[in-house]
Amino acid sequence: MNRTFLKLSFVAALLTTTAAFAEDPVALKTDLPKPLFVGTPVPIKVSNLEPARTGKRPDFMVPAGTVNLARGKKVTSSDSDPVVGTLDLITDGDKEGDEGSWVELGPGKQWVQIDLEKDANIYAVVVWHFHSQARVYFDVVVQVSDDPKFEKGVTTIFNADAANELALGAGKDLAYIETYEGKLMDAKGVKGRYVRLYSKGNTTNKLNHYIEVEVFGKPAS
Repeated sequence: MNRTFLKLSFVAALLTTTAAFAEDPVALKTDLPKPLFVGTPVPIKVSNLEPARTGKRPDFMVPAGTVNLARGKKVTSSDSDPVVGTLDLITDGDKEGDEGSWVELGPGKQWVQIDLEKDANIYAVVVWHFHSQARVYFDVVVQVSDDPKFEKGVTTIFNADAANELALGAGKDLAYIETYEGKLMDAKGVKGRYVRLYSKGNTTNKLNHYIEVEVFGKPAS
């Protein structure tokens, strides 16, 4: 066995080790807004409600190099003329719960859609609907596709529509109370360009709101 072969073997092993370290998972990092509850909390009675959690959200691990791909990206919606605000607020980076930070869509079934501009492997979606008041948004569904019309190649990463009111299929995920942490949804590395989020009113009124949506992933190779 000559020295050249040994050197090449050493370099190959070093490169393999370096690549392995580069792929080691890291905790997802996102800046959280300040906690903000206004008024007296109203008791919420919703079936299939996620139990309250104590302490901070556990770390969610993602591949190294994962970033928020949604920041500044174009947003479209089933409601082209929002009641309050503009759709660009959904990806502007402002997660505060103060008035002027959210977009308000009309009543009933509504969706918003983010164009990531190119295919990506998506590991997590974090959504803030509204967090200045404890409330539950009904029939929250999040889907990913490479089809802007969501007619084919659709993957559902979260579905809390247990009664199939949106006609997208009955879901098994739990409804949840909005907080300043937002709701983190595991996308399991699904590949797609477009992210669509549905809801159908909330426990306070029939309207739909979004403060911010973050889509964490890496451009697909």
